Amino acid sequence: MERTPDGTPVGVDDPYSVAGVCDHLTDDGRCRFALTRAGDDSEFAAARRDDDYACHVGPDGAWRACPHYRSTTDGRECRRCGLPEVRIAHDDSRPLVEEHHLSYGDADAAGPDDGEESGGDDAGPHEITVALCRWCHTKVHRSFARIDDDASPDPEAIAARESRRSREQSESAFETASERFDRDDE
Repeated sequence: MERTPDGTPVGVDDPYSVAGVCDHLTDDGRCRFALTRAGDDSEFAAARRDDDYACHVGPDGAWRACPHYRSTTDGRECRRCGLPEVRIAHDDSRPLVEEHHLSYGDADAAGPDDGEESGGDDAGPHEITVALCRWCHTKVHRSFARIDDDASPDPEAIAARESRRSREQSESAFETASERFDRDDE
């Protein structure tokens, strides 16, 4: 199983087997990286420009072949147990669903705050992430759990989600001004 730079498991044998379409691929099959960040790799951008910025790998291609491939999660639900994210506006509480790295990009690809180096030759230079609820995230890093296990949400996860849904519903409930003011006078 692949491991993080710290040596904990990531939950897959091959990150590319679960990786999605490149974040830089546009709907019309062009490479957004070459279009918007040509200064970061001028040789790569020039080659893409000569080919009308077409992705040299394509949507069904071998992503390992692209030096700028990255596949990051949208974070809407846990890939392992299916727990959906519930976020409350203006609330700083910890998210239910977190980004889980299957492969670590180099410092430039990972972003300025990440600073994570590649986990070795097997991990490659690409950043590949999936969404895991924080309970599954812990299980994957602290045991032999895999991201593709047939798992149900943890009871604590369900309780946390329902608590947030209750808060969300109470905030969206309609009260007339007279109901609010009458309650305040009591």
